Amino acid sequence: MKKKPRAPGRARRAPGKADLAYGRSVVRSEASALDAVHRRMGREFLAAVDLLDRCRGNVVVTGVGKSGLVGQKVSATLASTGTPSLYLHSAEALHGDVGRVRRADVVLALSFSGETEEVLRVIPVVKKIGALLVSITGNPRSRLARWSDVALDLGRIEEACPMGLVPTSSTTATLALGDALAMTVARRRRFSREDYALFHRGGSLGRRLMTVEEVMRRGEEVPRVRPDAAVRDAMGAVSGPRGRRAGAVLVVDGRGRLLGIFTDGDLRRRLSSGTAFLDGPIGAVMTRDPITVRDEGLVAEAMRILKDHKIDELPVVDGRGRPVGLLDVQDILEVGVAS
Repeated sequence: MKKKPRAPGRARRAPGKADLAYGRSVVRSEASALDAVHRRMGREFLAAVDLLDRCRGNVVVTGVGKSGLVGQKVSATLASTGTPSLYLHSAEALHGDVGRVRRADVVLALSFSGETEEVLRVIPVVKKIGALLVSITGNPRSRLARWSDVALDLGRIEEACPMGLVPTSSTTATLALGDALAMTVARRRRFSREDYALFHRGGSLGRRLMTVEEVMRRGEEVPRVRPDAAVRDAMGAVSGPRGRRAGAVLVVDGRGRLLGIFTDGDLRRRLSSGTAFLDGPIGAVMTRDPITVRDEGLVAEAMRILKDHKIDELPVVDGRGRPVGLLDVQDILEVGVAS
């Protein structure tokens, strides 16, 4: 019986241990490339950070092929951490898209060889516009490096593929250096958790970074009474606009400072012992010095406080202790923040 011929170009499957060893060698090769880039970072890196930090326009990232894919990620990272950025495909730039570049921009060009034709053809237009040019390349003697205001040299990198041709270690190194630029600029600009929350509204991460101010009830939705108000009258004020019950009433003094809180739960517990208290002052039955949160605090932290203390409402106060809102557990659940 004749053996079935093997498909052309299809190698015999290597033993499992050999595959694992080779896979590990790929990771080791890319790690070595990162280590080499780490050692090379110096004055040029700082000069590039200066240009990106001082940029008053966009950081326009350009490249093609695998470098272009890395460029898209670098541009997205810059934009999401406070540095306005857009991605410009070098080939598309030659057909009109270079019109997106302005004099106030900094162009970040990615090409490991430094001789990518599409990228090089964009550079004269960038120079004529007057934008500054930063490049990431593995060839400091390339035309791209020579034409750059700042050239970041990745150094000699051996690709991790069996043929030494497929962009692997070089793209990993380019991405890492791009991330280093983006994160260093963000640090210089004092990009904060609150800034990050503003740019990341979707997904679980964005919800965890929402602030109390974004979720809290405010204005007419937060009933306030003086301590001498009758409990019966105070509880009649808890239905906010459009019938939205607040679930609690805040007790304030003449200067508007928070004295206490009285909730639906407090009312139910009191009613189990009679109704005489309803005609008395709410100041006599309120919870004094209640737990509060600040409006700039994170919703996730407020939810943890609610769970730990087994309560459903939190007064929101400003720096002077005056109530500016009310946080209800149902409102937190509606925006999808569990804890």
